[in-house]
Amino acid sequence: MRITVTERVLHFREPAMTSRGTYTDRRIWIVTVSDGVRQGVGECAPLPDLSCDYDIYANEPVAAAAYGARLRQWCDEVEATGRIDAEAMRPFPSMLFGLETALADLEATAQPELTIPINGLVWMGNHEEMLRRMEQKLELGFRCVKLKVGAIDFDSELDLVKRIRRRFSRQEVELRLDANGGFRPDEALDRLTLLARYDIHSIEQPVKAGQWETMAALCRQSPLPIALDEELIGVNDPEQKRQLLHTIRPAYIVLKPSLHGAVSGCREWLSLAREAGIGSWLTSALESNIGLTAIARLAAEFYGPDIAMPQGLGTGQLFTDNIPMPVEVRGDKLWVGGKNEKMKK
Repeated sequence: MRITVTERVLHFREPAMTSRGTYTDRRIWIVTVSDGVRQGVGECAPLPDLSCDYDIYANEPVAAAAYGARLRQWCDEVEATGRIDAEAMRPFPSMLFGLETALADLEATAQPELTIPINGLVWMGNHEEMLRRMEQKLELGFRCVKLKVGAIDFDSELDLVKRIRRRFSRQEVELRLDANGGFRPDEALDRLTLLARYDIHSIEQPVKAGQWETMAALCRQSPLPIALDEELIGVNDPEQKRQLLHTIRPAYIVLKPSLHGAVSGCREWLSLAREAGIGSWLTSALESNIGLTAIARLAAEFYGPDIAMPQGLGTGQLFTDNIPMPVEVRGDKLWVGGKNEKMKK
């Protein structure tokens, strides 16, 4: 078995603004596994200031070099042993995800076409930018739209939500919000109460991660269902996962394999959430089409081929130089091409 690693930088069509800053490009590492006959491809895509296996190193550009070197070490171990030590790689979820999916791709001789419902994504921006982006998503046929909030003036964001609801009922458009931890604890409940007037499906991570008791209190008191996202990052031990869900008791968890334990770690999260009666869906962490395809197939495995709940898998459109793959957004669905034995050869 031979594993090659190729570093790439992808570029956003428009600056991607979050409450943690603005991204203009995206660094990824493509892992290609070959046994001399077959080939499998995976993607390692950590996010600066967010991924637990990127921020253990120094800031850019030192982190990129250190990340690449550590990834190469894991690849050497897999080459030598023929297997992934998933237990040892728990602190390195984006690297584990790339290796897990590359090996799975190598072994897959046939995979069906998939059509998965997805939400449209409206990035943060000024009021008019967000309204324009929202209208574009609706024109494309999306009936579930996720708005990034928490980075601009809250009154403007609230007004945008209000204007959307004046035009479209809950039956016409499902609205999800993502605050990326952008609300202060002392203001969060008031803001959630105001937003709840407009038939919001849920809001992700209203306050910064790491405040379990604060988040638990919000989940108890909020009239708006809360989903955890960043809160799950770095929580890699199964018992700690159980404790987090038991303590906070969110309505949903949002699973990003590159951030939340790769394929094996997300299976643990899903199992624990189901035991606790907590809902979930999968979303990308701004991966290229390689990672996006792998996550789409994982969603079909987790929730069945006839998924009803929209998944967060529309991010492949964000890049000007994405990796060519048989995957595309068609209306409010993500289509992923199938694979058969002939194609593998």
